[in-house]
Amino acid sequence: MLRPDYPITTARLLLRPFTPDDLDALNSFQSRADVARYLYWGPRSRAESAAALAKRVHSSTLTKEGQFLAVAVELAATGQLIGDLNLEWLSSEHRQGEIGFVFHPDHHGKGLAAEATTELLRLGFEDLGLHRIIGRCDGRNTASAALMERLGMRQEAHLRENEIVKGEWTDELVYAMLEDEWKAREATG
Repeated sequence: MLRPDYPITTARLLLRPFTPDDLDALNSFQSRADVARYLYWGPRSRAESAAALAKRVHSSTLTKEGQFLAVAVELAATGQLIGDLNLEWLSSEHRQGEIGFVFHPDHHGKGLAAEATTELLRLGFEDLGLHRIIGRCDGRNTASAALMERLGMRQEAHLRENEIVKGEWTDELVYAMLEDEWKAREATG
């Protein structure tokens, strides 16, 4: 079980549960074609973002496998919502999870996604007790692949044309980190 002690603060960010008041800020990036380009969903209308937000508002803890933890990322200095993280509990028996992240493009290239996602990995390994955490992305999404590599995850698979997404065959990259790799990363800090 995982019940994070919110808010989680980093040097520049505040990680917290989503609230219904996040709709406009969330839709400000979910509605963008450049954000949705490599995701399973297309640019979202305000109503579609509201439906997605409704699920995220009720996903601030993990009590059993199959659930996902949704974490809002805001700039500590301004309170602006800039990102959306999730940690899915894939298996309690095998202690496995999966991370995901989406950030507003205005905040790309500043290390904010790495700062936030590092905390997500910490929650998974240290608080939930996972042994293995994966991350997946479209093979064309070089920014997400580079982020997972900066986090210390290693590419384990390049699946060629394994899915049809938005009407076209796409490759999928699978990255992973093990608990002992996380501990080694944290020890060298």
